[in-house]
Amino acid sequence: MNGMRYLKLFLFLFLIVACKNGRTDSVVNTNQRDSLEVITEFGIPVSEFDVREGTIRRGQFFTNLLTDLGAENADIYALTQAARTVFDLKKMRIGNGYKAYYTMDENPKLAYLVYQDTKSSFVTFGVHDSIFVEIHELNVTVKTRVGEATINSSLWNDCINSGMSPLIANRLSDIYAWTIDFFGLQKGDNFMVVYDEIYAGDELLDVGTIHAAYFRHNGVMYEAHRFVQDESPNYWNEKGENLRKAFLKAPLKFSRISSGFSYARRHPVTRVVRPHTGVDYAAPTGTPVMSIGDGVVIQRAYAGGGGNTVKIRHNSTYSSAYLHLSKFAPGLKVGKRVRQGEVIGYVGSTGLSTGPHLDFRIWQNGKPINPLKMEAPPADPIKKENMEAYRAQLLRSAEIADSVRSVQYLDSLVIKLGAGKSDV
Repeated sequence: MNGMRYLKLFLFLFLIVACKNGRTDSVVNTNQRDSLEVITEFGIPVSEFDVREGTIRRGQFFTNLLTDLGAENADIYALTQAARTVFDLKKMRIGNGYKAYYTMDENPKLAYLVYQDTKSSFVTFGVHDSIFVEIHELNVTVKTRVGEATINSSLWNDCINSGMSPLIANRLSDIYAWTIDFFGLQKGDNFMVVYDEIYAGDELLDVGTIHAAYFRHNGVMYEAHRFVQDESPNYWNEKGENLRKAFLKAPLKFSRISSGFSYARRHPVTRVVRPHTGVDYAAPTGTPVMSIGDGVVIQRAYAGGGGNTVKIRHNSTYSSAYLHLSKFAPGLKVGKRVRQGEVIGYVGSTGLSTGPHLDFRIWQNGKPINPLKMEAPPADPIKKENMEAYRAQLLRSAEIADSVRSVQYLDSLVIKLGAGKSDV
């Protein structure tokens, strides 16, 4: 059986090299033909226009962008009308790129504007021969890959050094947020991940679905398998246990929300409008405040306007803070590990405060998020009625991993063989 497999591999590589040696004339002919073709981009003959590139700036909307680019008011109005049934101009985002195409006349005029809405979607606004708005979607392909790496410096760097997108590091951090402390990775830890890459032509646009991951940390293997249960995709270990733990819905009981999450709230004391990236719970002084999840205390101190504050790092993704406490729980100190539901302090009115309440805040990857809108998936295991399907999926994931690794190995052989041939 192995002899037949190696014979097939030899014939496969021989045919590739033979084809490579015999295609020189066709390449020359193709290049000659391409030189006669007009190069177009989204239907625009780019060689007939001057192109200027830019990005959407803060405070820049479609109308003033077009004005800045030199479009006439009548054309701007016509484009806003044409876009109504095609693209919502209010969804143009800061930082997204665009290309402006100008005529090559003595007095250049704006002919087209191409705005990049997503990595694979572009919107073309035409004012040259006619007024139109069109959406162009790039043809994308999905390739399943297997990535492997050993930790030498950091998860991010080692992903890159192993030929993977650094986005893989972010995704793994989310998947294992409740299982592995990525701040505590050890040199020699290693992992394998089965995932999709999304391409437009030869350009990698994004990392798609991660189907499975196998992470060995401190000598222990942590498996993660994607499975959809109750219409919700999550990751589970080989036993069907959910890798994520649910947060408590609120850090205290018997309370009401007195102020919500906002980037423009007038402070009740200073009367200054500024962000309030938390939720205020009104409650009597002395009401126990609980940690919403397992974690490590990273701050226990008086923090100016926040008063007595406790901050907890739950994992490499999530942190939470509890402000204006009247006092801290006995024995609480920086570095202490707390459990979900453990009392960490008591409601008060320390700092800049008009009355007893808890200012509760959460950060995800360092960015403040609205605690009331945070998705906290249930920690339920795979249901008994789904276990057979889940085990079958685990087997398929292993088969896919073996198959893809074999193909990638053949690809690497072909590349090495081609490089050796060109050296000769």
